Amino acid sequence: MIKLVIFVAVTAVLAYFTRGSIRSPRHHGFYRFLAWEAILGLLLLNSDYWQIEPPPRYEPLSALLLVVSIYLVAHGTYLLRAYGRADGSRTDQALRPFERTTRLVTTGLFRYIRHPLYSSLLFLAWGMFLKDTSWLAGALTLAATVSLVVTGKTEERECVQYFGSPYREYMQRTRMFIPLLF
Repeated sequence: MIKLVIFVAVTAVLAYFTRGSIRSPRHHGFYRFLAWEAILGLLLLNSDYWQIEPPPRYEPLSALLLVVSIYLVAHGTYLLRAYGRADGSRTDQALRPFERTTRLVTTGLFRYIRHPLYSSLLFLAWGMFLKDTSWLAGALTLAATVSLVVTGKTEERECVQYFGSPYREYMQRTRMFIPLLF
């Protein structure tokens, strides 16, 4: 029961802070919200397996994915803030302030992948899934993965509209989430 209360409370907070984007199913933030919901469900579902002895069979891989997730979000956020030149000229209210970049960032992680922040969420979901590989956890992980792919594809349409051909060229030389793979 407590996990359900936590889920509803966190969902309410997420919905409040992303209300601009979840009102528009054509916006990437709508699908990102769905990914966050699946990840929240996964976190609460597998929270009992975070500190058990002996550790789950896939614990080393889970830990690696979680550490990579932290790196991706930290470095990706830094790059967006340092080089993206977010400002008030982008008035799309569905965008979070740090997303209102006016310069295409193609350095650091962005040299290899287009969506390091979504990649971070992907690694987070799979790292949490490996804590306890149940059918329900697998379904939530799959839902998060599909939501993140749709989020990335939708954001790419938005970026092509804003940045034009430089973004199309950027898409040709980078992967979506995982360097050299996907």
